[in-house]
Parts: sequence; C-alpha cells; structure tokens
Amino acid sequence: MDSALWAEKYRPSDFTEVIGQEEIVKRIRAFVKHQNLPHLIFSGPPGVGKTSTAIVIAKQLYGENWRQNIIELNASDERGIDVVRTKVKDFARTKSIGEVPFKICILDESDSLTREAQQALRRTMENYTATCRFILLANYSSKIIEPIQSRCAVFRFKPLSEEEVMKIIDKVASAEKLVVDGKARKALVEASEGDCRKLENMLQSCAVLSPNVTEDLIYSVASAVRPKEVKEVISLAFSGNFQKARDKLLETMLAHGLSGLDIIKQLQKELLEAKTEPKNKLLLIEKCGEIEFRMSEGADEFVQLEALLSQIALAGTKA
Repeated sequence: MDSALWAEKYRPSDFTEVIGQEEIVKRIRAFVKHQNLPHLIFSGPPGVGKTSTAIVIAKQLYGENWRQNIIELNASDERGIDVVRTKVKDFARTKSIGEVPFKICILDESDSLTREAQQALRRTMENYTATCRFILLANYSSKIIEPIQSRCAVFRFKPLSEEEVMKIIDKVASAEKLVVDGKARKALVEASEGDCRKLENMLQSCAVLSPNVTEDLIYSVASAVRPKEVKEVISLAFSGNFQKARDKLLETMLAHGLSGLDIIKQLQKELLEAKTEPKNKLLLIEKCGEIEFRMSEGADEFVQLEALLSQIALAGTKA
C-alpha cells in the first residue's frame, strides 16, 4: 500500500491509541464529551502524539463527517499572513456539517508562523469563535505570541518513557512478526529519544532488511554512532592518547556519515557517565555547550571537536 494511503487509513480514531499522555487525554475527553472545545495549543517535542490527539478529537466529535469539518495546514510551509487572511479565514467563517456547532482548524508547526501572521490569526480566532475552534501544534509554545496563548488552553506533551517505547516495540514486532532482541530494544530506546515517529520509521527500515532486528542493524539504519565507540574515544582522550582519540573520532564520523552536531550530543551524553571527578565533568559539559554553539554558528566542526578532545585529555592529566 502507498505510504500516504497507509497513513490515512491507520490514523488513530480513539484516545486509547494515544500513548504516554494520560493526563492530557483525560482532560480532552471531558471537552469532547460535552461537545465544547476551547482553542487549544499542543506543545512538545516531535513524535509524541500532538497531531494524533488533534485527529482523534475530530473523529470523536464528527464521526464519519470528520474530514468535512476540519482543515489541516502546516504552518512551516504556509507561514505568511496571506494564508491566515485567505485559507484560514474562509474556512473559519463557514458553518459546520452535523450537530457540533463549530469546525476545527489544525495548524501544525504553528510556532513557524511569522509574527504578522500570528497577529492576523489572533483576530480571526476572536471573530469566528462561534463557528471555528483552533488547535495549534508547536514544538515551542514560547514562540507563539502572548495574545494567542491567552486565548487558548495550553497542553504540554512529554517525550515517551522507556516503558512506553517498549510497549510500542512489542506492538509493532507482534503485528509485523519481527524478532527484536534485548540489546536491539535498548538501542531503539536510545536512538528514538522518546519520538514515536522516529521509532516506527527505524523499525520499518529494519524490517525491510531483515525480520531479525539487531543492535548493529538499528545503528546502521539510524546512521547513529554506537555508544561503545564514543566511550572508546573518551577513554583514549582521558588516558592522554590525544592522537589516537582524534583518529578514532574521525574514523567514526566518516564511517557513519555524522556531522559535528550529531557527535557532540553523543559525546556530551557519554561524558555524564564518565569515571572522572565531578568538577571535571562540570567543566567538560560546559565546554560541550560552548563547542556546540560555535559549530551552530558556522565554525569548522573538526577543529572544534579536536579542541574538545584536548580539553578531555587535559582533564585526564589532572585526575
């Protein structure tokens, strides 16, 4: 089946399909039960169920007519004031089909809207509340202007816990007849970082290659560095062997096609677990933040990572 058709067919239709957000779902159920919905902001990291919850709300309110009563726009693609003044306004001013007196406008990645577009949206939300309710989905609610935030009920979604990720792995493995060993499960938890969408994409990619999902297969599909390789780099640097640590880091980055920003995050994570004085950890974590900022500003990533390794080597001589 075509991936777009598959996604449409299997979009969630019940709140039980939203995993890891029990408190939010409990409050949303009450709104749906009384067929009364305020404007909503769903904020949180990607892949934790924001869009799924919005679609479930629509399906529960409108039943089979849900498609005719909602509009979905991705604000990162259509982020200008004209979109709010035309598409959104035209949709908001028309009446709904069925018993529910309002329609729903879902604005995905609404934190990407320009300030001018947000100001126009604020007036639209105010003028057409009787016929349209807005659900704004954002990674960072702080990027949405205060006047809009004050008109909405804000729900903050959290990343999925390890236990919840394991449940999804079991569900997918059972449905797709995959064999996922213990180390592979841990690798999936680490690589997905609580992002359900990322987790399912990795499992799908692994399933195409082999029904037996292993740790090595996951890291190759995710194009991620293995923790043991990063630990080896840190260990070599701590022991004072700067040249070998540098060569190993370069080899690891080239083998996996990783950028400096990818590797710095893994280094920072492993430094927290390193066996060194707490004071050294504090200084090295601070240095990771400084190096990451320099790279994001355009500095040469190899030079910056070498500078970080030199700091780790120096910390090793002081230990």
